[in-house]
Amino acid sequence: MGIRQEWVEKAQNLIPELLETSVYPQEVIAVYPDEAAFQGWRKESLGSYERVLDQPFDSGESFILDFGDHQVGYVTFKIKATGSPQDAPLRLKLIFGEMPCEVAENFDDYNGWISRSWLQDEVINIDVLPCELKLPRRYAFRYLKVIVQETSPKFKAAFEKIYCTSVSSADPAGLRPLPDDLPKDVATMDRIGIKTLQDCMQTVFEDGPKRDRRLWIGDLRLQALANYVTFGNFDLVKRCLYLFAGMTLDKGEVGACLFENPEPHVDDTLLFDYSLFFVAVLHDYYAASGDKELLQELWPVALEQLDLAWLKVGADDLVTDDPSWWCFVDWHPELNKQASAQAIFIYCLKRAMVLARELSRKNEAELIVERIHLLSKAAVTQLYDPGHGFFISGRDRQISWASQIWMALAEVLEPKDNDALMNRLFEKPPAIRPNTPYMYHHLIEALLVTGNKEKALEQMRAYWGEMVKDGADTFWEVYNPQEKKLSPYGSNLINSYCHAWSCTPTYFIRKYFV
Repeated sequence: MGIRQEWVEKAQNLIPELLETSVYPQEVIAVYPDEAAFQGWRKESLGSYERVLDQPFDSGESFILDFGDHQVGYVTFKIKATGSPQDAPLRLKLIFGEMPCEVAENFDDYNGWISRSWLQDEVINIDVLPCELKLPRRYAFRYLKVIVQETSPKFKAAFEKIYCTSVSSADPAGLRPLPDDLPKDVATMDRIGIKTLQDCMQTVFEDGPKRDRRLWIGDLRLQALANYVTFGNFDLVKRCLYLFAGMTLDKGEVGACLFENPEPHVDDTLLFDYSLFFVAVLHDYYAASGDKELLQELWPVALEQLDLAWLKVGADDLVTDDPSWWCFVDWHPELNKQASAQAIFIYCLKRAMVLARELSRKNEAELIVERIHLLSKAAVTQLYDPGHGFFISGRDRQISWASQIWMALAEVLEPKDNDALMNRLFEKPPAIRPNTPYMYHHLIEALLVTGNKEKALEQMRAYWGEMVKDGADTFWEVYNPQEKKLSPYGSNLINSYCHAWSCTPTYFIRKYFV
């Protein structure tokens, strides 16, 4: 691992102060099976939160609280014993859920392939009542199920107060209000996008505050774009750039993700596209902030990512279709990623060219321009199939949405041909479709790049708008309107229902539609 301690220390000096807000539950609810609803569950109100405060609870009794909106923070209980003096520990089981399914389904039946420990449940034993119990873990949730597992025949548990201290480094005070004539559904997408971003903005831009809680560079890139048009927290982006630059992998590659604790360290996951996106994040940060000092400081790391990526290019000027390395692009088990990787490389080279010229790095700019030319020519002559009107990918000549979207973003075709490519996607849609808001972000961006503004808004409504109709308080990691329980992990219970890469409706709305 390559450690540049000076940059890590600069990152640590930029740790933000978290803003705290006390949030109380809104009501007590019941959750029932309902096959017509998303996840198969519907909610029914049983009264206000005060109902819980007005009654004691015996062994085996439980209740579910609805906090009214998604929260990220620390929960406090004030509990006392009623009846005779407490003669045994009080045992509580707590289950936190971002969605109703998490407080309704049995976690013991979980069979996903990532760790069961990400499911948010706890068993707490309390020896002495009354007490004020402050849970040390941070939770991401809207719903809290409290099960009184054990009291004794002599006493019951009474809850005098339950609240969450929600935390975020995003300050909503400076948010620009939207025009009054903005359509209501568009304003709703903006509000939920902002809430998603806010809950993921902690001491770094987390990818999901419930699960993973890491800084991934693919998520960072999209969060930063949304941040520039909303909270404007440039220092948090700067902190994340310093962390990625200060802790690279063995050959100098920017890692796909990193951890903050117990001390900052890079994960050993290497993704071709994510390493390249360091260039894109630096480009976007400079365009938004004008911080030339940071650009000069981190430019060598950006340039190194381009040189390392070039090692994956064959004699035919195509990124090799080789299973020994991984390019993310989207969660799709059948997606071939060669064409997308080629286009992402071109996309990042074009942004690097802008930066090299800003820094008057003439020789480096000339080399970048030459590589753009070689990769673009190869993409058009070897990957574009005139008969189908689409770019193909891999040995099996796969046609996917992702390949066309990324080629459109890389702008390897002339503008009129690029526009025709995106329109053809909807006229003759390939079977390999986007599966995540991450890929849908790039679809919307490609439509806007090619001048299809009305189609972009239509697709936002058809995707994020449907997520809203399906009960989203914050936007989700995975969503397929035709397969609503889709999970890349084997269970929708483990999905992240507040996820960074899904926050970008607010970016599109505030940049292109107001």
